[in-house]
Amino acid sequence: MKASTNKKRQPFSVWKQMKRSWQLYVLLTLPVLYVLVFKYYPMYGAQIAFKDYIASKGITGSEWVGLKHFIRFFNSYEFGKLMKNTLIISVYSLLAGIPFPILLALSLNYVKNRLFKKTVQMITYAPHFISVVVLVGIILELLDPRKGIVNLLLGKLGVEPINFMAVPEYFSSIYVWSGIWQNVGFSCIVYLAALAGVDPAQHEAAVIDGANKFQRMRHIDLPSIIPVMMILLILNTGNILDLGFEKVLLMQNSLNARTSEVIDTFVYKVGLASQAMNYSYSTAINLFKSVVGLILLLTVNQIARKTKQESLW
Repeated sequence: MKASTNKKRQPFSVWKQMKRSWQLYVLLTLPVLYVLVFKYYPMYGAQIAFKDYIASKGITGSEWVGLKHFIRFFNSYEFGKLMKNTLIISVYSLLAGIPFPILLALSLNYVKNRLFKKTVQMITYAPHFISVVVLVGIILELLDPRKGIVNLLLGKLGVEPINFMAVPEYFSSIYVWSGIWQNVGFSCIVYLAALAGVDPAQHEAAVIDGANKFQRMRHIDLPSIIPVMMILLILNTGNILDLGFEKVLLMQNSLNARTSEVIDTFVYKVGLASQAMNYSYSTAINLFKSVVGLILLLTVNQIARKTKQESLW
């Protein structure tokens, strides 16, 4: 009897708890609405990837064609080039971007001068808030073959001016290292938060045992941030084909298009910038990209679980 009465009272106790903390649920309302409206509701339109979508007929009135657009993309001559360029830039960004936030966080963690520490944090965080348009403008000005600072310095060393943005082989490096410069300070915040949770008693015991700063970094600090690093690695792997088109498109020109054309810029050009806008084809490509990202996310998460590392679930 007692068990049954407890079960009956449980919904009322949950409602009382919600009523008692109603302010928190009100704060939660906007993020939930944002996710529902801008993340889940658009999934309804993903079905046009399987249809010959005609705007006048609408989604439900358009003819169902199955995997036609996916097969067309897989058989197109752009498929190999787009996958190669996207993977090169994504993997390059992922691997090059891992160590620098960690090194910055470890370095700042041992700085005793608060003024110097706050100054370095401000200088390294600030580029994150620069818009993509401004960032690309800075890159183009710095690398300008006639008046750019980089070429002026090369000229002082006796090197002929280089039109960096016209050399396809340089595109991925320019994209990746400018991104690292922009985001390294902001990315290290997560690692600084993890380092702040380390028990000071461990460092005190290590100092008593005669450990120097590098030994404390290696045996205390690094193990404490490995779980965070694994979570970020899993999440970033899920977005490995999702470069975004803004920065790439702004840096792209006819001379470097051989290595700068990625899936996102191709989808933008086919779906929006083309005179004959093909919504179904561009949606199919984007859906393929999302499915690949989901498979990679599940795979890497499973590998992390098998190797006893931190995982999402």
